[in-house]
Amino acid sequence: MTATETAEDVVRVDAVVVGAGFAGMYLLHKLRQDGLSVRVVEAGTDVGGTWYWNRYPGARCDVPSMEYSYGFDAELGQEWEWTELMAAQPEILRYAQHVAERFDLRRDISFSTRVVAASFDGGRARWTVTTDRGDRIEAPFCIMATGALSAANIPEVPGLERFTGRVLHTGAWPKEGVDLGCRVGIIGTGSSGVQAIPVIAEQAEQLFVFQRTPGFTFPANNKPLRPDVKQAYKENYAEVRERQRHSSTGFSNWSPINKADKKAPATGPRPPRPKLRELDEQQRQEAWQQYGFGLFNRFTDIYKDPASNAAACDLYAEHVHAVVQDPDVADALTPVGYPVGCKRQVLDTNFYETFNRPNVTLVDLRKGAITEITETGVQTETGHYELDILIFATGFDAMTGALERIDLRGRDGVRLTDVWAEGPRTYLGLQVAGFPNLFTVTGPGSPSVLANVIVAIEQHVEWIADTIGHLRRNGLRTIEATAEAAEEWGRHVNDVAQGTMYVAPTCNSWYLGANIPGKPRMFLPYVGGLGRYRARCDEIVANGYEGFALA
Repeated sequence: MTATETAEDVVRVDAVVVGAGFAGMYLLHKLRQDGLSVRVVEAGTDVGGTWYWNRYPGARCDVPSMEYSYGFDAELGQEWEWTELMAAQPEILRYAQHVAERFDLRRDISFSTRVVAASFDGGRARWTVTTDRGDRIEAPFCIMATGALSAANIPEVPGLERFTGRVLHTGAWPKEGVDLGCRVGIIGTGSSGVQAIPVIAEQAEQLFVFQRTPGFTFPANNKPLRPDVKQAYKENYAEVRERQRHSSTGFSNWSPINKADKKAPATGPRPPRPKLRELDEQQRQEAWQQYGFGLFNRFTDIYKDPASNAAACDLYAEHVHAVVQDPDVADALTPVGYPVGCKRQVLDTNFYETFNRPNVTLVDLRKGAITEITETGVQTETGHYELDILIFATGFDAMTGALERIDLRGRDGVRLTDVWAEGPRTYLGLQVAGFPNLFTVTGPGSPSVLANVIVAIEQHVEWIADTIGHLRRNGLRTIEATAEAAEEWGRHVNDVAQGTMYVAPTCNSWYLGANIPGKPRMFLPYVGGLGRYRARCDEIVANGYEGFALA
């Protein structure tokens, strides 16, 4: 079927998809295969989503390339050649563009177009989507593939509009690139900042890093992919994909080492895992010397036992001081006051080493906050810093921001922002009560950012497509999460998070919405694991779409 256009300039299709990142592209392909007409609306000029917008220097994936790829098409996995263990942004964008070309996706995507509103007509059981170009698209099904980390967050700093230099955000980096050979300031040392700072430092005349809260960052140890490793993955991709689907994180934990070279599995019960808190100081130092950052994987009690966590933080602090030459700078870069594991653990390349460069200055905002942006730079309580370019590496309004920036109205005109005034409530991260036939991909309440997101995306897309197919085959018009099911799922999401460092009393992270002033504090993703989540979604379908109202 093809989209139809009427005299009122309303495009009518079977499904409208918002966003042409990895979720939107797979939705378009999958729903097309199922015989639906689809229109995708994308704000950018091309596909790629996160990897279209995040073009900042040093942007790189923190998931191994051989596993950060689609698994729905075996031939696609065989034909694409990754070059690095963890691919950089340009290579991932080329992969997305290759997928778009291979499956002829662009003909059904409206680029350079932003959705501003979407409303549900209960009488006709249809959604009407309105764009900033004045387009109107009608469809029974509306699917938000807007991404969990796509709504850029620029803090409200007095005087920002007066700055005569250039203002940038890492999550909306110019396609044409930026000449950074001048005085550059960057605010933020989260994931984007940690990746960008070492690369910018190599180009800038002077780099000022404005840091409020230091984070934990582990060496990426990135390197070119060996041909034999790539070949081994390709020969075993069927097994790798199956293991990904049922693992807790979306990673296969498969090794390219030939099975014949592996040690025979030990017989009998496994010995208990060692606990870091049970080691004395000398033993902890020896463990660090032996395992390095592998210690954080070996001693899993670090993420549940506060005493073990504190011991791990002490070892981490010693590492920072061993790398950073200036003791005061090392102190400023050392995380204190919150546990390792409460925030996203970042991978870096020479992050701490960068602060030994003579052209890099760390501005510790804990000693003096930013008071205003002036015409020529940044004013803090301790001094003024002259800048030509100011970069915000301040992250995103995670998981809910992109949805709440659209005027989304469900049954009887109820606004999503009103329903979520005290925090987002979803059923499985897939639907919101009161919003029939509206689906969210990797929404709040799903594993999303705590898993290999492409594997999480594929699970959601396939579940949504199968559900739409079920409705169509059975002459049903709508599916809607019940309020009771959404409330129960919200309690479960919160209960599963208890006892982890994610919700430790001293933890303030974007997982909790703490980076956005006024945002209700609640744990947003599902920490129970992707495999467990997948099984629950399948169980719900087997039970006749338990928790959903079908009409």
